[in-house]
Amino acid sequence: MPQKGCVQAAALHDLQENPILGKPSPVAVIGALVHDENNAQKSAKASLGDVAPAQVLVCAEASQSAVLSRQCVFEKLAVESEDQRPAAKRQLSSESAARTITVVKKSAVRKEAEEQRQLKPKALLGQRASLCAAAAGKRRRRRDLFTNSEVFHRVDSHVIRMGTECNRISQGARNELERLRAIWVWLCHNIEYDVSGYLGRSEKLSSPEEVIAAGRGVCCGYSNLCTEMCREVGIECQEVPGHSKGIGYRQGQSLKNVKSDHLWNAVLLGGQWFLLDACWGAGRVDVKHESFVKRFDDFYFLTDPEEFIDSHFPDEEKWQLLDTPITLEEFERKVFKTSAFFTMGLRLIQPHHAHIVTDDGEANVSLGFSRPATFTYEMTQHQDLLHCGASEQKESSNSSHGLLTVSHRSMKLQLLPPASGVLFQASLGVTGSSQGSDVAEVEEGVFELALKTSRPLMVLCELVHPELEAAVAKRCLATQIEPSALTCHVLCPLRGFYRLTVFVRDYEKTEVKFQNAANFLLHCKGNVVGPDELFPPSLGSACGPGTRTSEAGLSKFSHTTALVSTQQGKCNITFHNQRDLELHTVLSREESKTAAVPLSRQLFCTYTDTKVTVSVSLPDAGVYRLGLYARLVPGGDFNPMCDFVLRNSCDQPGPPFPCVYSAWRKGCVLFEPRVGLLEPLTWVRFRVRVPGAQRVSVVGETRTDLKLNKSRVWEGEANTGNGLQQLKLAAASGESSEMAVLMIFDIKQLEREV
Repeated sequence: MPQKGCVQAAALHDLQENPILGKPSPVAVIGALVHDENNAQKSAKASLGDVAPAQVLVCAEASQSAVLSRQCVFEKLAVESEDQRPAAKRQLSSESAARTITVVKKSAVRKEAEEQRQLKPKALLGQRASLCAAAAGKRRRRRDLFTNSEVFHRVDSHVIRMGTECNRISQGARNELERLRAIWVWLCHNIEYDVSGYLGRSEKLSSPEEVIAAGRGVCCGYSNLCTEMCREVGIECQEVPGHSKGIGYRQGQSLKNVKSDHLWNAVLLGGQWFLLDACWGAGRVDVKHESFVKRFDDFYFLTDPEEFIDSHFPDEEKWQLLDTPITLEEFERKVFKTSAFFTMGLRLIQPHHAHIVTDDGEANVSLGFSRPATFTYEMTQHQDLLHCGASEQKESSNSSHGLLTVSHRSMKLQLLPPASGVLFQASLGVTGSSQGSDVAEVEEGVFELALKTSRPLMVLCELVHPELEAAVAKRCLATQIEPSALTCHVLCPLRGFYRLTVFVRDYEKTEVKFQNAANFLLHCKGNVVGPDELFPPSLGSACGPGTRTSEAGLSKFSHTTALVSTQQGKCNITFHNQRDLELHTVLSREESKTAAVPLSRQLFCTYTDTKVTVSVSLPDAGVYRLGLYARLVPGGDFNPMCDFVLRNSCDQPGPPFPCVYSAWRKGCVLFEPRVGLLEPLTWVRFRVRVPGAQRVSVVGETRTDLKLNKSRVWEGEANTGNGLQQLKLAAASGESSEMAVLMIFDIKQLEREV
C-alpha cells in the first residue's frame, strides 16, 4: 500500500537517538507518557527524560486534503528545561529505562512454594512437556508465588547488607523461592553491565569467576553466574538465548536471519518453569557516556511469559512458556511496552500491532487503566524503518495533529499524522517557518532557520547527528530571540542527516517548562564547516539584539543580527543606552587559543550622550564571542544582554587598545592614538576629549601638558623615549591638583644587540 507519511508512537527518551539520521525519509514520532496519580512518587514524571509505556508506528494513508481537513487539538508535552536534554540515550533495554514502580497489595506470600518443591518432576528438558510440567491445574503466575515484592523485604535487606560477599546470601532463606530471590537481588545490586566489553573496548567478561572478580559482565555473564549460583543451592536453572528489544533495537526492524543477541534464565520452581533476567533488572546503559546506570527493576524477576514475550524472544520456541507460542514476525510487530506499562496496570486496547495503516489519515491509540492516571503524548520526526523508501510526501498543515480524551477507565488518542516531517504547535506561539516540510538541503555547511511567533518566546534548540558529540553540537547552534521571531543559525561539521528540534516557552513564564514546538530534518552532502569555524564556547541563548536588550532599553543597534564578519580584523558595534545603564563587555574565544596580549585589551568602549560604541580589534583570524552585560539595578549583578559572534578572516594581527581605568567615564573620547602599543623613539600626537577636566597631561620620562582647542579637545605631542615602557594619560578636574590616570599606553621594546 503506498505510504503518504508515517509517524511512530515511541518512548520519549528515544528523542536523542532518532533514527531519521540514517536515511532521508522524514516522518513523525508520537510518544505517550503516563503518570500514576496514586503512586506519584514512584511513577515517571512527564518529561523527555522519562519513558513512554508503549510505542506504535503509524502510517498515514490519507491524501493531503484529508490531512488538512481535520481539526484536532494537540495536547501539550511537558519538556525539561535547558539541562533536560538527556544524558541517557539507549538503554540496556528500552524497557528497563522506566523507573521501578512496585505494586503493593494486602495479602501475604503463599507457603506452598516449599511444599511443591518436593513435587519437582524429573522430565526431560528437550521436551515441551517438561517445560509445561506444573502442579495439576492452570499454570501458576507470578502473583501466585508472591503477592508483592514487600514479602522479600527480609531477604532483600540481608543480601544488600552482605555487599559483594556472595557465599552466605541465601542463609536464612526459608524456601526455594527465597533462595532464588537472594541470588537475583545479589546479581542486580553487585554486578554492573560491562559497557567497555560490549563496545569492544576490552575483552568481554562472561565466566562466573571473571564476573565475580571484576563485578561486571555482559548479558551472558549475568546468565552464566545466575545458573552457577542456582546450582549451588539446588535450584534447576537454564540459560535461554534469544532476541531482545534492547541496545540497538529499532521499532519495526526485521530480526529474520539475524543472530540472537541476548541471554536470560529460566528456573524450575515447584515443577513449573519461570523466567527472569538479572541483566535487565540491574540497570541501564548510557551509551552516550559509555557508562552503566544502576536502576533496580523488579519487573524482570519471575516475569509472566505473556509479558516477557513483549521484549524477549527465545531461539527455542519451548522457552516462550506460552500455551500458544508466537512467531518471530509476530514478535517484531508487537507494540513496544516498557516495564512501567505493566507495573502501572495499563492495558493496550488498540492498536494490536506497532505498525498500522490509518483509515482516512487518522489513527487511534487506546489504553485502559485500573487506577487514576494522567496522560500526555508527543509527535516528532522519526524514520519509518519498515518503509524507509517511502515515496512522495506532501505539505502538512501547521495546525495541531491530535486529540487526547480520558474517561473513567480508559484513554483514547486520535491522531492525524502530518504527511511530512515538519510539525508546528501553534498553541505554543510558533506560527510559521522559513523552512517548508521538505528536507532542508544545507549548502556550505551553514543553515539558518527563522520562525515566526505570535508572542514573545524563549527558545532552545537541539542538533543531533549519529557521529556528532554533544559538546560539539552545542557549538553548532546560535539562537536569536526577538519579540515576534526566533532565528537559529546552524553549522554542520559532518556530512549526512541532522535532526534539528526546537523547544519554546513563553518569555515571561520562567517557571514553565520548555515544550517541543517544531522539528526539522537537515541534509548536508556538500562542504562542511571546519573545527575552527564552529561557534565559540559558552555562547548564550540570546545572540544578537532582541527581546532582552529592548526590555533593558538598549536600542538602535548598528548590527541587528547575531553574526558579524570582518575582513580587516576590526569593527565597531554601536547602540543607544536609553536608561543610562552601567555596561560591561567581554571578548572570548576557544580556550585552546592563546594570545600575547589579554583579549580585554582588544576592546574599547566609548559613551557619548546615549550612544555607545564598542570598538573591536581582533588579534588574529578566527571566531570570537563578544558578550554584552548590563547592571539593571544599582549595586546589583551584571546580567547578560546578548552575545555577538565575530568572524575574522584577516590574518594580520590587530593592535591592542590602551589599558583603560575607572577615571575614563561617560563623555570621554579618544581620537588619537587609537592603539595601545606605541613605537619607541617617536613623537605621538594625542587628541582626547575629557569633559570637566582642567588639565590633561601625558606622563613619561617627562610630563607633556596637552592644550585645549576651540572644539574642546585636548591635543599635543609626546615622545615615547628610549627604553621607556609606558606613557600615561592623566587628567585633573576641578580645583584638585591631583592627576587621575585615564589610560596607559605600552611602548614596544627595542631588541638589544648581543
